[in-house]
Amino acid sequence: MTRYSPAELARGAVGALVGIAVAGATAKVVPGGPEALPFLVAPMGAAAVLLFAVPASPLAQPWPVIGGNIISTMVGLTAHWLFGDVLTAAAVGVGCAIGVMMLLRCLHPPGGACALLAATATPVIDDQGLAFAALPVAVNTIALLLVAVAVNNLTGRRYPHRATPASPVSKADAELGIGAADIESAMARLSQRLDVDPADVVALVQDAEAHALDRRLGSVPVSRIMSTDVATVQPFESIYRARILVVQRQVKTLPVVDQQRHVVGVVSIVDLFTRDVVELEPVESIMIRDVTTIHADTPVAELVPMMTQTGFKVVPVVDDDGLMVGIVTRGDLIAVLHRALLEGSTA
Repeated sequence: MTRYSPAELARGAVGALVGIAVAGATAKVVPGGPEALPFLVAPMGAAAVLLFAVPASPLAQPWPVIGGNIISTMVGLTAHWLFGDVLTAAAVGVGCAIGVMMLLRCLHPPGGACALLAATATPVIDDQGLAFAALPVAVNTIALLLVAVAVNNLTGRRYPHRATPASPVSKADAELGIGAADIESAMARLSQRLDVDPADVVALVQDAEAHALDRRLGSVPVSRIMSTDVATVQPFESIYRARILVVQRQVKTLPVVDQQRHVVGVVSIVDLFTRDVVELEPVESIMIRDVTTIHADTPVAELVPMMTQTGFKVVPVVDDDGLMVGIVTRGDLIAVLHRALLEGSTA
């Protein structure tokens, strides 16, 4: 059973209180119809549950709310006029209303209640005729919907709901990971359709994956996996010297540090061997100065998105004083992820 936070409880209860009051008061002051006509219809209570308690549901979005209530009311009234028997009119009205809502993609559970109310119309509703779909049903519905827009957005819940954009992924993640198309295909194969947006499921899965990764790697600091025997150059050293280091140490990237070992740049094998440069020029003439570093105590879980989503192949590791104490390469990261996957599969 879902446990609701205090904010969600307040939004649901207070939102519904305000919404129902506004919906009824609005219909009360709108002219039209006999005095005995109800100014607030019962299906609005069910609509309030959706709009304020589960506003992200596909059944609670503006078109299902408006279309479902108004169209179903008209279908119920039609059944009332076609069939003299109340039970027959009720059954036909609700059944046809559900079919029409599904066809028009505006399925809304309170719409079934609107159809039932109209199909079993009292004399005063019968006298109102099709205008009953406008007053009070449409007036109630629109007023309640406007309150829902205001209450949800003012309390930090975006409404109408839009699926949370999935996090940017690498090419490998795009090929191997779960996407909206995969979710939609899986939903189509289920015997019972799930009334959720595939993009919402993708965001949920990504969040769960991130939580699982953090659970496994959150206690492992970067200092545990970094390489400490690091070849470095200083900004004033020659490109020739950097080339010699790359060949001797069999590395693809060299951190550039000052005399105190602050990271001031990086130079890659591509910069050193594919550019037309003079070997005696200083490394600082070709180094990349915008360098992202990571603290030695940072959990490895925070390093994963940094390297997989931004494309960093090497990340220098620094201590509390900002001095370089090592580097983490993609190879180091792959090794620790491989161990985490093995541990997870045997747990």
